[in-house]
Amino acid sequence: MGVIKTKKISKDENKEISISKALFEKAYRLMHTAMNMAVTYEENKAICSKYVHSTSRGHEAIQLAAAFSLEAHDFAAPYYRDESILLGIGMQPYELMLQLMAKKDDPFSGGRTYYGHPSLKREGFPTIPHQSSATGMQAIPATGMAHGIHYLESQNLLKGDKKPVVLCSLGDGSVTEGEVSEAFQMAVLHKLPIVYLIQDNDWGISATGAEMRAMDAYDFVSGFTGMERMRVDGSDFVDSYEGLQKAFNYVRENRAPILVHAKVPLLGHHTSGVRKEWYRGDFDEHLKSDPIPRLRKELKKRGWKDAQLVKIEDEALTFVQAEYARAINADDPDITTFMDHEFAPTPIITEKGHRKPRGAEKVVMVDAALHAVDDILKNHPESLFYGQDVGGALGGVFREAATLAQKYGDNRIFNTPIQEAYIVGSTAGMSAIGAKAIVEIQFADYIWPGINQLVEELSKSCYLSQGQFPIQSLIRVPIGAYGGGGPYHSGSIESTLLNIRGIKVVYPSNAADMKGLMKAAFHDPNPVVMLEHKGLYWSKVPGTEGAKTFEPDSDYIIPLGKSRIDQEASEEAIANGESCVVITYGMGVYWTRAASKAFKGQVEILDLRTLNPLDWEGVIAAVKRHNKALVLTEEPLMNSFAESLAGRISKECFQILDAPVMTYGAANLPAIPLNVELEKQMLPTAEKVEVVLSELLNY
Repeated sequence: MGVIKTKKISKDENKEISISKALFEKAYRLMHTAMNMAVTYEENKAICSKYVHSTSRGHEAIQLAAAFSLEAHDFAAPYYRDESILLGIGMQPYELMLQLMAKKDDPFSGGRTYYGHPSLKREGFPTIPHQSSATGMQAIPATGMAHGIHYLESQNLLKGDKKPVVLCSLGDGSVTEGEVSEAFQMAVLHKLPIVYLIQDNDWGISATGAEMRAMDAYDFVSGFTGMERMRVDGSDFVDSYEGLQKAFNYVRENRAPILVHAKVPLLGHHTSGVRKEWYRGDFDEHLKSDPIPRLRKELKKRGWKDAQLVKIEDEALTFVQAEYARAINADDPDITTFMDHEFAPTPIITEKGHRKPRGAEKVVMVDAALHAVDDILKNHPESLFYGQDVGGALGGVFREAATLAQKYGDNRIFNTPIQEAYIVGSTAGMSAIGAKAIVEIQFADYIWPGINQLVEELSKSCYLSQGQFPIQSLIRVPIGAYGGGGPYHSGSIESTLLNIRGIKVVYPSNAADMKGLMKAAFHDPNPVVMLEHKGLYWSKVPGTEGAKTFEPDSDYIIPLGKSRIDQEASEEAIANGESCVVITYGMGVYWTRAASKAFKGQVEILDLRTLNPLDWEGVIAAVKRHNKALVLTEEPLMNSFAESLAGRISKECFQILDAPVMTYGAANLPAIPLNVELEKQMLPTAEKVEVVLSELLNY
């Protein structure tokens, strides 16, 4: 075992780590349990390989050492080969086999996700939030957990006197992922209490370490100043256990990160779907490092008798066979539950507070948002706000966080590096810890590096964990064109977001809605993306004065999924069949207000406010009132949310429509040009909307 010498850790380097006889026996028994599980799966591959799985064969020693280092108040992010970690913390083979076969009583997901993908919230066990199969993607949520612990400790909000540690387990090949580097950067920048365990078996799938990397994780992480690092022999249980005990002790005492690099053999297939005999020629070499005979030899050296060891081996085999027999006969899931747990129930189901309290003054949208966040921070000490440039020096490029850092301190309001993936993905870890993150992506055009985390980690967690781990995450995203912003500061992205199931998307068009929806988004236990139009922030764009409203009181809150009639048509126009509804959101409200002046009393404006969940009942009721509808968007129209909504309306309301459901949006171009006159040509305007309304009303 090698440890970089520092004043913090060298004093403990030679400290004796004792291993009791009982722990040795437990390790040997569980190694044979894991090995027999792998053998059983292979012998019964017609059944066990129906669903793709990996096993821990060859990795048992380091994984058990990690499991034995975890405590019940800790958190873990294992990867898909870590079944021995699960056995080591106390999970039973039967439970794991239920997941292998996608059975009803799979304790993690109820048959929804792969073997070795735990979601565990059980008394007396470390907490293991859901994570995806995406390679290395667990590094950011795991670091977010450590960041959440760090934050709660800074605010004296952690219950009890325990010092939780996060274990993040990764294969060495995954360290080449850029998102892993983002996690390392934040871990050292904020001194986060996390152990990164790197299991290096020299293989990806069919790619060798030499093909994939110029250096292993131990050498790579030397560039992250402040990251302790250690090498252990991952096939030697004693070396692994001693090393990980020192690593965990270091993190518990110093509240700072460490990376442990463990060299291990790969003795099984990459997965059941990619078999070792197809491509590997080094199997005999890897067998020389099999941790099971190595531990057997160590136990004999320490006085264990063959008869004692054979008894343990036989008992492990018998146990696994019995567990398999139980699992194979277990019930399959009830197919009627397939829709359950898309979202966790929200407590916000009714509008509360006063939208226009006595003595209220008018406020612009950006200030309404600022005041909403201020209220949240004041009343919820577990809340924090971070993103690019939101800290004290600037308070956001739109001043949307002005004064907050000065008011609440740099631990609660802080700048991040330019790391959209970390900004988004860390909120999953924060949520698991109990910290409630409000984060900001500086411009919608720069959200794309964060989409991987949004899709793979945040959106799927509630569904795949059977509701155990919904992710409370409020992601603020300034959006839209506002006159000369150009191709990287003007884009609209709602259709892309709406193709991500398991997240909510909110799009307010005025200050009152901004404040009420922001509060609801914060209290929602699910991921919410709050789209905030930059052109409406200050009501400086001509025609957007209406975005400035009287400020609601601090108790005002609007349930997500409720549209609002922004402008009514006259009863006379409706009765005469001379009216229509424009279904829109954001800037579309103000283009329609201006355009409708040419058609007095004929145009209702339905402001959706929330795009998912959609107020479908409100939409259908509006269309049935008027029998004519236009769906208006700022996005390029082709294949957009607006076109999709129009298609749904056409299907539902076909028999009562007096005209085709019309749609209008931006030109189908890949970017918004910088020149303001070119921008006007691409985007909708009030004048263009007026032409469409005329066509619709006169159809």
